[in-house]
Amino acid sequence: MFKDEIVEEIHKIREKYSQSFNHDLKAIFADLQKQQAQSGKEIINLLSKQAVIGDKKHHG
Repeated sequence: MFKDEIVEEIHKIREKYSQSFNHDLKAIFADLQKQQAQSGKEIINLLSKQAVIGDKKHHG
């Protein structure tokens, strides 16, 4: 079976990151939110936007 070195590296990084929080999803999520807030990038909530496709309005 073909082994993709990049994918394997990503898996290792993800596992190490998860281990650093003792695999606690709430702690991981809180850290990701903290990183997002500190990034200084504009955060767009697509769920609050209205998309217009053709002549029909879709609420997402």
